[in-house]
Amino acid sequence: MNIPSWVEFVKYDAQGLVPAVVQDTRDGEVLMVAYMNREALLETLRTGRGVFFSRSRNKLWRKGEESGNVQEVTSVSLDCDKDCVLLRVNQIGGAACHTGRRSCFFHFVREDGSLETRGERLFDPAKVYPKTQS
Repeated sequence: MNIPSWVEFVKYDAQGLVPAVVQDTRDGEVLMVAYMNREALLETLRTGRGVFFSRSRNKLWRKGEESGNVQEVTSVSLDCDKDCVLLRVNQIGGAACHTGRRSCFFHFVREDGSLETRGERLFDPAKVYPKTQS
């Protein structure tokens, strides 16, 4: 694979990671925020699917490898400082969040400061990820 020249301009943090905001191509909803190292970014570009770096597992995480809810990347952008990646994706399978919801951003802050949970679960995480709690 030829590495695009712009990849060399990405600014990673001290751990070699860059935050990645994942946005739905169709409606613009932010689905999740994850981290990418250079290897994850290059694999994403090569395969056209979202690949990230799991800080908790210290390894590459291919979105949908367990759940089947993959992300087909439609575009890649960098922010003004080149230290954040924006992936626009087609979310296949409906749910981007490991809790079974469409988006990871389902806790809404009410005026009184309490949290309201919105959005239905599209799958049961206990059936998809038997080793984790959601």
